[in-house]
Amino acid sequence: MPVINRIADFTDDMTAWRRHLHRNPELGFDCHGTAAFIADRLREFGVDQIHEGIARSGIVAIIEGRAEGPTIGLRADIDALPIHEATGAEWASTVPGRMHACGHDGHATMLLGAARYLAETRNFAGRVALIFQPAEEDGGGADIMVQEGIIERFGITRVFAMHNNPGQAPGSFVTTPGPIMAAVDTFEINVKGQGGHGAMPHLTVDPIVAAVAIVSGIQTISSRNHYSLDDLAISVTQIHAGSAENIVPDSAYINGTVRTFAPHVREMVARRIRQICEGQATAYDLSVDLDYVQGYPATVNDPAQTDFATAVAREIAGDAAVSDQGGREMGAEDFSYMLNELPGCYLFMGQGDTAGLHSPDYDFNDEVAPVGASFFARLVERAQPAA
Repeated sequence: MPVINRIADFTDDMTAWRRHLHRNPELGFDCHGTAAFIADRLREFGVDQIHEGIARSGIVAIIEGRAEGPTIGLRADIDALPIHEATGAEWASTVPGRMHACGHDGHATMLLGAARYLAETRNFAGRVALIFQPAEEDGGGADIMVQEGIIERFGITRVFAMHNNPGQAPGSFVTTPGPIMAAVDTFEINVKGQGGHGAMPHLTVDPIVAAVAIVSGIQTISSRNHYSLDDLAISVTQIHAGSAENIVPDSAYINGTVRTFAPHVREMVARRIRQICEGQATAYDLSVDLDYVQGYPATVNDPAQTDFATAVAREIAGDAAVSDQGGREMGAEDFSYMLNELPGCYLFMGQGDTAGLHSPDYDFNDEVAPVGASFFARLVERAQPAA
């Protein structure tokens, strides 16, 4: 895995940064300590501008190149997850119930590594905007940063990001043109009937029967309402009702997630769930309240920028370690909001045979950080050459 020599020189520093961030995880938009640590490193590197407090605790830092030119954006997410860590590592989380179980500490470290190199060498034209974003896991921090005007304010013309990927060869890269990650929607359904004694169900309006019918109806959407080659996942993940074997409850609760790529499929699923709820309310003579929330949109890579990013990845990792036909996955990513506004590319970088993302046993592989930092740095140099 060839890396830029200068970046290899501060591998130990990158490991120290990453493990500091790992020990001190923060959630959502409240990543103020994380942001302060990042800002301190950026000042040490001598970047030209540091803009703090974007989306509450986000940062955009600017490094000027050697000549006039456009601005390229590089994004890293910085928030952790509400999980109790089980790694037993020396650098394990010091905050009970919080940990970097998705590797955002590693993502921030790789962007810091690229920032240090780019601030030293400045072997590019135009500017690079380093985007350290909170609330990827919950809250849509990318959307808020876009709403707060970072694209216009800093003149960003294209944008790139990557995510570590357990189970993929260390330092390898996988991406795909077009949709790469799904849109995510959430539904909550409250079924309200009339409770009573289980021995006298004729005096009740049973919400459990209606809830079961609603769940059964939802399961037919994938098999009967959409074209089988259009990717779609619908999962009912919670059903809560009742408190004892001889009581018919007053209500039942249903919760689930929807993952789609095509807007027409997304709209169809929302419509059908609404129709199923309305129909079962009529059939069982009770009330059904549906709260259907559209979340992150699909993450869609620009084909030309994907070709460019893949070429840079091959330069770093070698032809055999890069694939530009990795296919889609049903996970979601709020970098989609930035790609809705700008051409760019999202990639997965392998981190080897480790515990999976969002596992209490997960830990970022520090050995791949110089590879990711080299990739970010080369993107800038190849996108906006100094000469």
